Amino acid sequence: MKVAVVGATGLVGTVMLKVLAERNFPVTELIPVASERSIGKKISYKDKEYTVVGLTTAIEMQPDVALFSAGGDTSLEWAPKFAEAGITVIDNSSAWRMDPTKKLVVPEINATALTKEDKIIANPNCSTIQLVMALGPLHDKYKINRAVISTYQSITGTGVKAVQQLENEYAGEKGEMAYPYPIHRNAIPHCDVFQENGYTKEEMKLVNETQKILDDRTIAVTATAIRIPVVGGHSESVNLEFENEFVENDVRTLLNDTSGVTVQDNPDTNTYPMPIYAEGKNDVFVGRIRRDHSRENALNMWVVSDNLRKGAATNAVQIGEYLIQNELIG
Repeated sequence: MKVAVVGATGLVGTVMLKVLAERNFPVTELIPVASERSIGKKISYKDKEYTVVGLTTAIEMQPDVALFSAGGDTSLEWAPKFAEAGITVIDNSSAWRMDPTKKLVVPEINATALTKEDKIIANPNCSTIQLVMALGPLHDKYKINRAVISTYQSITGTGVKAVQQLENEYAGEKGEMAYPYPIHRNAIPHCDVFQENGYTKEEMKLVNETQKILDDRTIAVTATAIRIPVVGGHSESVNLEFENEFVENDVRTLLNDTSGVTVQDNPDTNTYPMPIYAEGKNDVFVGRIRRDHSRENALNMWVVSDNLRKGAATNAVQIGEYLIQNELIG
């Protein structure tokens, strides 16, 4: 399998290369791709050195699949060019997620919708991926009527500039700011840009993408997204109202039996998910599972995942794996 990684020198692209190696993705030839300023740089993959090429060269090299993580503008311009050349694109940006002609895929939830004709496949937003991993099986069994989500998101979701800002603040040094305020010892209720409706783009992604992936526009979803000074992953406080009655232990069993989900839920031993333990892992961790006694058929839970892994790189690689296993590419 000839594989291009577009945005190979970025934060997510670097993790994509790690995940490809860890999961022994069948790479026969790797094509690292980046912007003009990075062309000619060397990157290492499985103890071999590769030279970064530009987008036009990458298309000429005819990869079977291209994993894109280079921003929405790049994806809008270049993903169709790759697709026209017969290359399957798995795109990590927001460019194609809500396009009605494109599939928005979390493999454990809705990969069966994919066909050979899908040449541009959208990878959902990081906070949405971990959310629907927990919501999918619960919706199938109990029918979710309403979901209220508060996210506590890692600075790595913003990128290298945000990581540098936090490190500068730890060290007491001035530097370039990724956020309008200090992030060290702070919580900023502002992820992405504000929309006319008063919500941020990140919050509306949670609403719209969740409904699209679960293929149910009747689910009422509302969200508040908060940036916190954490590196390891995103955390989400999730409140659900179901159509049907549930038993808490059945919820735990159902989630723990879901591929890619690990339940960590024992108050007696202070066992619950935290980003410090999720970092570097591919699973979605769920805990603090408890009935919401203020509403009928309502549940609270806490969902944590490494946003650069399952929230981005791992999910994209898993889509590629599904395509290979089902002979949709190659």
